Amino acid sequence: MGTPRRARMEAVGAGAAATPLELFFDLVFVFALTQVTGLMAEESSTVNVLRGALIITVMWWCWVGYSWLGNVVKADEGVVRVGVFVAMAAVFVQAITIPEAFDDLPGGLYGPLVFAFGYFFVRAVHIALFWLASRDDPQLRGQVLRFLPSMLTGTVLLLIASQTTGTTQTLLWLAALVGDYLGTVLGGSNWRLRSARHFSERHGLIIIVALGESIVSIGVGVTHLPISWPIIIASALGLAVAGAMWWAYFDVTSLVAERALAAADGVRQIRLARGGYTLLHLPMIIGIIMMSLGLKKVLGYVGGEDGHTPADPIYGVPLAALCGGAALYLLAHVGFKRYMTGGLNVERLVVVVVLLGLIPVAAMLPAILTLTVLAAVLCALIAYETHRHAETRREIRRGAAGEH
Repeated sequence: MGTPRRARMEAVGAGAAATPLELFFDLVFVFALTQVTGLMAEESSTVNVLRGALIITVMWWCWVGYSWLGNVVKADEGVVRVGVFVAMAAVFVQAITIPEAFDDLPGGLYGPLVFAFGYFFVRAVHIALFWLASRDDPQLRGQVLRFLPSMLTGTVLLLIASQTTGTTQTLLWLAALVGDYLGTVLGGSNWRLRSARHFSERHGLIIIVALGESIVSIGVGVTHLPISWPIIIASALGLAVAGAMWWAYFDVTSLVAERALAAADGVRQIRLARGGYTLLHLPMIIGIIMMSLGLKKVLGYVGGEDGHTPADPIYGVPLAALCGGAALYLLAHVGFKRYMTGGLNVERLVVVVVLLGLIPVAAMLPAILTLTVLAAVLCALIAYETHRHAETRREIRRGAAGEH
């Protein structure tokens, strides 16, 4: 006898954690984010950085759809496993094509169209799997149907954009992403969230993926340069910056947000998941990648790349990306915590203002000193929060250890 149809998918339990296949899926995004950083570093103009942010947003919508799917049915069981592997292949093709997502390179296939088709294919597989997963849930199936128009609008506009150039192309990309964004915001609250722990963990893992890419940028940026004390010091400072950003998310913020998500139910839980995770984690990722661009440039300066010396200041777009990326990351944290718990983290808002105010001053400082100041500000924030909220922090972390 054949395997029953119901056995093709297995529902996720309330206490589920991320599966090994989902972790494997995330590895493709490490490469994609590295490609975006490389694209922006090759020509650090405002237009190119904007394009980088648009590409990150497209890749984010590819990833986030599967984070919701994996919270309904297990990603490593039955037909879903096959679908995830197929989607991974399409995402990998997209990642390979990132350098040609806007401007085609001579020879071969037409890059912008390949990238757009990859996006369409990833989204189509996602919808098909959700359609199968909702076969016994009319309310969820209705939600999938309501989601189709915005998904089709976004993918079709991206396909049209691949046939254009310049400002028209950029505007069509923006329109495609706005369509997807509005579809997510206005598309209803009849999705399913079966494990708050799984959903929170998946988004925490993608933050680690992005932070890992920042570390990769530090290493890749100097491997071709002779080792020196300035490189060693700048690398350590870069790791301190990445470590502080990790601490800012994982020490307490992720724990209280997961607890708030688990305590909610029904429509409110879906809204928290959609607003706090699907929407507000995107600026965190963009902030990290922008900061990675700045780190890559600083390491090149202190290593003597392109005739620079450690005394040269970093300026323009790379400087704005370095300090502004860290500021955007923290600002998204403030919004995330506010949305999930109602609390307002004033000290992080103060640091956001400090980092933005640092940009014009840092343009006159040696690049390595700018990185030193950035690391000092972020580490000081972490030390202040850890000391000031010591007792609350211990209670939260003790409670989280007991729950898990």
